[in-house]
Amino acid sequence: MTKIRPARIEQSYRTARQHFEALGVETEVALAKLEGIALSLPCWQGDDVRGFESLDVELGGGLAATGNYPGRARSPDELRRDLDQAFALIPGRHRVNLHASYAETGRHGVPRNELQPAHFDTWVAWAKSHGRGLDFNPTFFAHPLAADGLTLTHPDRATRRFWIEHGIASRRIAAAIGRRLGKPCVNNVWIPDGSKDTPADRRAPRERLTAALDAIFKEPLNGRHMLDAVESKLFGIGSESYVAGSHDFYLAYAVARRKLLCLDTGHFHPTEGVADKLSAILPWIPGLLLHLSRGVRWDSDHVATYTDDLRAIADELVRGNWFGRVHIGLDYFDASINRIAAWTIGARAVLKALLAALLTPSGALKQLEAGGDFSGRLAMMEDAKALPFGAVWDFHCLRHNVPQDFQWMDEVRAYERNVLSQRTS
Repeated sequence: MTKIRPARIEQSYRTARQHFEALGVETEVALAKLEGIALSLPCWQGDDVRGFESLDVELGGGLAATGNYPGRARSPDELRRDLDQAFALIPGRHRVNLHASYAETGRHGVPRNELQPAHFDTWVAWAKSHGRGLDFNPTFFAHPLAADGLTLTHPDRATRRFWIEHGIASRRIAAAIGRRLGKPCVNNVWIPDGSKDTPADRRAPRERLTAALDAIFKEPLNGRHMLDAVESKLFGIGSESYVAGSHDFYLAYAVARRKLLCLDTGHFHPTEGVADKLSAILPWIPGLLLHLSRGVRWDSDHVATYTDDLRAIADELVRGNWFGRVHIGLDYFDASINRIAAWTIGARAVLKALLAALLTPSGALKQLEAGGDFSGRLAMMEDAKALPFGAVWDFHCLRHNVPQDFQWMDEVRAYERNVLSQRTS
């Protein structure tokens, strides 16, 4: 497509700004707020959740990366290079979310319960050189000791102890990362533990999980360096009937233990609205972690797109003024499409939803509501959907020197021709 000249983008932005100013919305204020939001991109999108351990085991845990699109990253250096390419197409300064299985341990490998901060030195140096933050996750899957789908709830004491030690090691790694980068590293605990069919005992696994989590979190670590989060799931392949770490369990645990609660948009019933949960939960816990994906019929980790559900979450973040207590990450892995495109599509969709919410006349909507004018509220909500926020988005991309919509895929295709197509295994 023909590129739009910068002068035309700036002219369209000036016109759009006048539209918004008439409604009491300052576009520069909205853009400044968007500048301060850092998304955390999932490293596992770039290599189909394989990591670098070479354990030769199935992914497990109800996880599945479907597709075989060519060009998957085969090494940490290739993965970082691919992430650099994605970041060049996403306006703003963002973060990377790492799993423990992406450690760089050399030829002989290191057991997960013996991982050290030094095994992530290259990741930290790379992030620091670009001014990026890192987040972290212990990896409770794709391991011989997780082959039966049980980790922190495992009835075998030795197996359970291994995973507790892995959780402790991961917290220390996250704290070291946050200290070195000068930005808090969110360390998120998710486990696959559950039952394929109806369990006879729902209580004992959850009691073991509570004790295991308490052991993992026992060591006090500096909150300026590391933040603890716990993540629920509705069900998984192989745990359709019962998941020990359900939403109810982790909600209660987060309230009782003062932890962040992770809400993954693919981990709830398809008709359950995650946006409504923010104002219901945030008064009771230190903060939330969002993992944004797009479930299709089940938690299928599709690339986030500009859907009504995503827009509702963005609206709630803005209208509730929750940004200081909510951390936003992406969580998907689609091996059926170009992986750099997947990162970029998801991140740009989330940023667009946030910008559109920031440009909505929320103050006027709240005034109409407070005055009991619900007809006017609904009318303004609908009229606001046609506001020219796309012109502001184009200007945001121009300001950050990233390609416009309909143009950035040209760079992805060029990267595929010159880099990804050379990866033959």
